[in-house]
Amino acid sequence: MKRTLMLSALALLAALPMAAKESKVSSPDGKLVVTVNDDGGRANYTVTYAGQTILRTSRLGLRTNMGDFTKGLTLTDAKQAQVDKRYTMSRTKASEAHYVANQAVLTFANEKKLQMVITLNVSDNDVAYRYTLPRPKSNNPKQAMVYEEVSSFNFPESTTTFISPQIQPMTGWETTKPSYEEVFTSDAPMTQPSQYGVGYTFPCLFHIGGAAKRQALAEGEAWALVSETGVTGDYCGSRLSEYKAGEGYTIAYPQEGENNGWGAAYPGISLPGSTPWRTITVGQTLKPIVETTIPYDVVDPLYEPTTDYKAGRYTWSWLIWQDGSINYDDQVQFIDLAAKMGYEYVLVDNWWDTNIGYERMEKLSRYAQGKGVSLMLWFNSNGFENNAPQGPLNIMNRPIARKKAMAWMQKIGVKGIKVDFFAGDKQHTMQLYEDILSDANDYGLQVIFHGCTLPRGWERLYPNYVGSEAALASENVFFTEEAARREGYDMAMHPFGRNAVGSFDWGGVIMNRMLSKDNKSRHQRFTSDIFEMATAITNQCSVNCVEVTPNVVDELPELEKAFLKELPTTWEETRFVDGYPTKYAVVARRHADKWLVGGINGTGNPMTLTLNLPMLAGQTVDYYVDAKLKKGQRWPDPELRTLKVGKDGKAKVTLQAKGGIILKQK
Repeated sequence: MKRTLMLSALALLAALPMAAKESKVSSPDGKLVVTVNDDGGRANYTVTYAGQTILRTSRLGLRTNMGDFTKGLTLTDAKQAQVDKRYTMSRTKASEAHYVANQAVLTFANEKKLQMVITLNVSDNDVAYRYTLPRPKSNNPKQAMVYEEVSSFNFPESTTTFISPQIQPMTGWETTKPSYEEVFTSDAPMTQPSQYGVGYTFPCLFHIGGAAKRQALAEGEAWALVSETGVTGDYCGSRLSEYKAGEGYTIAYPQEGENNGWGAAYPGISLPGSTPWRTITVGQTLKPIVETTIPYDVVDPLYEPTTDYKAGRYTWSWLIWQDGSINYDDQVQFIDLAAKMGYEYVLVDNWWDTNIGYERMEKLSRYAQGKGVSLMLWFNSNGFENNAPQGPLNIMNRPIARKKAMAWMQKIGVKGIKVDFFAGDKQHTMQLYEDILSDANDYGLQVIFHGCTLPRGWERLYPNYVGSEAALASENVFFTEEAARREGYDMAMHPFGRNAVGSFDWGGVIMNRMLSKDNKSRHQRFTSDIFEMATAITNQCSVNCVEVTPNVVDELPELEKAFLKELPTTWEETRFVDGYPTKYAVVARRHADKWLVGGINGTGNPMTLTLNLPMLAGQTVDYYVDAKLKKGQRWPDPELRTLKVGKDGKAKVTLQAKGGIILKQK
């Protein structure tokens, strides 16, 4: 009888669930805390900042062909370490970075004893994690297909969103979408479905307490920017799913129909192998969002540069003069303009292969070099994954043709390429990006991408990478009055989203007031000249386009021409000063030992701000500002004044409607 009771008690204990195991990682300053557990046989995590909930219980895990790591999991090991890393760069928001993080390496085992390892880094304002699949000893598989990632981001219900929808594949102009060219929401509720029903592209900005703030409730406020980094040809690009109440957003892979249906929608990796990093930047203000370097902190260069790639400015005929300008004589005008402005580059856009030809392009390149200017040339990314007809076609997607073209460009002195129309995030497309970059480096060419995905740490991974479009960029301001009217909204969003995680080739500090070659017809630009000039500071790209045209440049006031001639494109430091996504943005950047502050007002009403500028405390600075709009004027007159910053670093400024300011250290 006693033995029967003992066996019954043991059976009861065995039937009870085991206590969940837990591991906690805090940032060096102790404010950001990530807690991981295996409750219910699932890998879960939560995130808090200064005691405030940023992520409620959210999931971790992968489902693969070699094993399911989404259920039946046990946390079997947790090792902790510290990461302390310094590095230098020349193509991002800061020339030097010091990354300090506490790290946990967490091993989970599934019911078949197969292992999944999660590496989790927590710095003062950033969380980064990735998965690694070791090679199992049994059966010794060499690869894994990753069918699903259940990583989720379960924000509190009071959260609002600044996110851009993904779009269905093979849509848009000549079936060139998805290409990250949709409009961001502004403080929208999470329950609002995306425009196209297929989730959201990275980066995704969340305002915790945003809904409560609108309702004047006394709840905590914080910001979180979700993205990914370290995506190479070893994986696909990812996005966020539609929101699901109680579960949040989940990592989603590319759509089956992307790239004309060619290629798998899920990634395959060699074993042992790792996924890209999922990143979450957190702060009680927007300062950590604008200043984050996490896309570069957790990755390392994949190769050495073959030459000293030069930053600079470029002129570009196509934006305003369009396809008809891609001819020899018009390009000579833009080369002369670049030389006049002291710019380093001219971008020759689509159709140059037929409208100018290879032989005359050699002559054009010699002419440019004689003026101290170098050419960059446009290429179509492929010839069959969309219907875009522009040439050169069928070169960049084929290694033999690609290397032949690159060798020719190196021979004639071309210094860079712009590659367009990718339309997908599948792994084979990521491999194409990497192949283009790697081959271009062999021939001393730097690379810009358009019609493309978000860069994911590429400035550090690929030293000849310049920047990407991956947003509704300047060409849309030319195409439609609607986009021109929305320019202020869009540009006031990008410092907090798109440009916070990667270099942004917006495609022009637009100085034409009318969106036409004659600067008199079609629709107008709705922003001020100072607004446009300030975007060269609020936006960051090491080779930056200035859209100034030969027939307009001499109409510009001298103060504008002087500023545009001296415009820097590389920065030692970046500091958030003030702003609110889609409404206004004020950003300070240091070039060498001089600070420039750019401010833009995306709204239709003037605003007066008191800026905190400790780096300029007590100094008198140049102050570029819009005069008040006079009766009958469509654009305010630009003025160059001086402004004395208080000893306390405070400076009072006024941004006119759709206007801007620039403060320039003497």
